[in-house]
Amino acid sequence: MTLDGLLHFLSYIVFSSEIGAITVFTSKSLIEFSVGKFRIFELNRPFPEEAVLHDISNNVTFLIFQIHSQYQNTTVSFSPTLLPNASETGTDSGLVFILRPEQSTCTWYLETSDTEPVQNMAILLSYSERDPIPGGCNLEFDLDIDPNIYLEYNFFETTIKFAPANLGYARGADPASCDAETDQDSRWRLQYDVYQYFLPENDLTEDMMLTHLQRMVTVPQVKANALKVVTLMANDKTSISFSSLPGQGIIYNVIVWDPFLNTSAAYVPVHTYACSFEAGEDSCASLGRVSSKVFFTLFALLGFFICFFGHRFWKTELFFIGFIIMGFFFYILITRLTPIKYDVRLILTAVAGSISGMFLVAAWWRCGILSICMLCVGLVLGFLISSVTFFTPLGNLKIFHDDGVFWVTFSCIAILIPVVFMGCLRILNILTCGVVGSYSVVLAVDSYLSTSLSYITLNVLKRALNKDFRRAFTNVPFQTNDFIILAVWGMLAVSGITLQIRRERGRPFFPPHPYKLWKQERERRVTNILDPSYHIPPLRERLYGRLTQIKELFQKEQPAGERTPLLL
Repeated sequence: MTLDGLLHFLSYIVFSSEIGAITVFTSKSLIEFSVGKFRIFELNRPFPEEAVLHDISNNVTFLIFQIHSQYQNTTVSFSPTLLPNASETGTDSGLVFILRPEQSTCTWYLETSDTEPVQNMAILLSYSERDPIPGGCNLEFDLDIDPNIYLEYNFFETTIKFAPANLGYARGADPASCDAETDQDSRWRLQYDVYQYFLPENDLTEDMMLTHLQRMVTVPQVKANALKVVTLMANDKTSISFSSLPGQGIIYNVIVWDPFLNTSAAYVPVHTYACSFEAGEDSCASLGRVSSKVFFTLFALLGFFICFFGHRFWKTELFFIGFIIMGFFFYILITRLTPIKYDVRLILTAVAGSISGMFLVAAWWRCGILSICMLCVGLVLGFLISSVTFFTPLGNLKIFHDDGVFWVTFSCIAILIPVVFMGCLRILNILTCGVVGSYSVVLAVDSYLSTSLSYITLNVLKRALNKDFRRAFTNVPFQTNDFIILAVWGMLAVSGITLQIRRERGRPFFPPHPYKLWKQERERRVTNILDPSYHIPPLRERLYGRLTQIKELFQKEQPAGERTPLLL
């Protein structure tokens, strides 16, 4: 141990006793705070810290202390004895200090159980007796007054929960009852505004997160920088769900507003990346799977070809359309019914999609029913347009949280597209080639570099896979990378559509029925003896001739001339 480390260690007197979940410690090191001033410091496991605030103003009724780190847990406590109802542990933790009359100094304690040093950012905010108290009517969590926002996430959704607030009161007075009355003189008049703030895309650095988190602490900063998602009344459930965006940093906060006094207070903001920094596989630093990259790269190559040449190569386009339709429904089916791994699901989806694509091509070759093929083409374009429609703020309307309303509306929009273009099938086909083919390039880009445009279809897939996703708000960030990719998508789509319209001018709308052409060609060869193909031997004789030629390749060549054995 170095001399500085030894001196640091000797400056602490640490006494630990294991009695249940109780840890007792004392510290001689002090961190002095000022109201409204951010402090960035480092916590180490064996060295807890004591924090203090002096000279508290008389017009301050309560304080909210909050401490943040990127992914390592820290603990803040009212006293040296860490008790569940007097301390909070997490990456975004906070405590409310109700001040006593004449109290001018406040003390609290900080520590971490992580083996590695933890960089933290902390701030202390003051409020008056007119301001509502965040978490003042907590009945669900451990703290008596809990200003924290609790966050849970999975692949589909991220859910935040918080305790209801209470009306403010003067020092030494009794708090208002939480449930005794429901009139306008009680906490039932309070309203809660839920805000969402997106960190820069593809940036997982700690400094960036702590810097942007400073914009989500105080009420004016939250209102100026974040997006208000929803306003909850006092009788609404204090739980909100959002679509999970793995690898995308998001900060949430709640502003409680007293409309009678026109005062407000902010809860402790909470952040998430919807992934783990410490996981070995699928961590925040390695979200893109190799199987996804291979699948969507091959899919994009085919889509790029369809974007510019799909109408000319009609059978290739039918294979592409059949692959999309069966691949989408087959992936939903095996995901909901089987527990197999993602990589296996993706391989089976590719196989099923390929079989479906070949089946659609074979159906066109044999039957030649253009209306059925164009119905499939139009439904794929309608599906994408319907997905884009619900990707807009329209999809967050409360009416569409009902599955029945959502799927009926979604299906009507998808069916409307082939109906509208029923009189101009070639235009419908070229539009589908350009728009859908170019969007496959967007999906391939997302497998290497995250983009919000992939959630156009991913949100629909999530809703089909998870019944709880219907309650989630599907907001996504739209930043520089997304504008660039959107421009590329639009450029590819317009270029592909324009090129195909110009090239197909003056040509037949669609190729003729392949099976009829084959029959006509066969009859012509049978009846026309002047056609050289008329004299072609039957298939069986040709196959036998080929096999004979192949057999001769493996036979030893016989030498020329006569060979006579030597007579003894």
